[in-house]
Amino acid sequence: MGKILINLSVVFSQPTGISNYATNLVPYLQSLQPTLLTAKDYSYPDFNCYSIPNNLTPAQGTKGHLSRLWWTQFQLPKICHNLKSQLLFSPLPEAPLYNRFPHVVTVHDVIPLRFPKRFSPLTPYHRYYIPEVLKQAKHIICNSVATARDVTDFFSIEANKVTPIPLAYDANRFKFPQTSHQQNSSSQDSPPANNSQYFIYIGRQDPHKNVHRLIKAFAGLTYKKDYQLWIAGSTDKRYTPHLQQLATELGIGGQVKFFNYVSAKELPHMISQAVALVFPSLWEGFGFPVLEAMACGTPVITSNISSLPEVAGDAAILIDPYNRNEITAAMETLASDRQLRSHLSQKGLEQASKFTWDKTGKATAEILSRFI
Repeated sequence: MGKILINLSVVFSQPTGISNYATNLVPYLQSLQPTLLTAKDYSYPDFNCYSIPNNLTPAQGTKGHLSRLWWTQFQLPKICHNLKSQLLFSPLPEAPLYNRFPHVVTVHDVIPLRFPKRFSPLTPYHRYYIPEVLKQAKHIICNSVATARDVTDFFSIEANKVTPIPLAYDANRFKFPQTSHQQNSSSQDSPPANNSQYFIYIGRQDPHKNVHRLIKAFAGLTYKKDYQLWIAGSTDKRYTPHLQQLATELGIGGQVKFFNYVSAKELPHMISQAVALVFPSLWEGFGFPVLEAMACGTPVITSNISSLPEVAGDAAILIDPYNRNEITAAMETLASDRQLRSHLSQKGLEQASKFTWDKTGKATAEILSRFI
């Protein structure tokens, strides 16, 4: 078995965020000859694999998270011991505590501490569990300079123990122009054929994502009847009904379209046909939608805080996400200025080309190789 174990317990069939990161990163770590801890449903023919339970993922909701934490603390140490490996790498900040087995982890954000939710299990998870994981880690990888700064600030971790390594995107799917989309897909979650011009938001609908302010900003457009606002991402019974009600109250209920989880096949086409991606999040650890939109040649409007300026560079319109009028003005500008849209499209393609999984993988492999 390999000297490094890579914990892929979080990978599942409808990947977002961390699962996407893990899936895309693994192929570039082959030089380390790792052993992958993975459910039997996910095979990696070029790697040594060790089968683990398949009920530890976000697909099982809170139960899946709790099961994974229990497995991590009580079963994973036994696996590490039996396989006689030298290092555990986890693509999220989870590892066995008070165990001699060394680990390196990746931190993606500390948003539950910046925007705590009452009674949310993520709050104690970030306040009590993650600090111990990070203190006991050999090294910590972060997906941006902003996240690295948060790790040192929130958890009092020494800066020399933290390395920011930017993420990347799937260049085989997100590209300009799109040629592989199947226009007549019958998928239930596929966007319907629609000739209207639309702005698009991609992501969850949690309050810190700022979707409510985006809807209000869209309602302020001078010629809003000529446009739609598409909100793509899994619907959430805690937030979606309130956002739909807000759109109705503002008189734009018919123009704000909510889509559930959009398939990997449909998403690039959905992005590339939009007037612009509008992503006014109040905080992001990285910001995949911004990078993926730029890779599709779609103009981007995004926030001027957290990691988002790192990702967007000078290839997007940066706005104060707390200022609804700024969001409206940026949308108004792109709606009326084709030359600017073309300029941002080209700049976005150039900016996106700087982010590759090859770079991310090589930088990650270099960090891991220090500890074997």
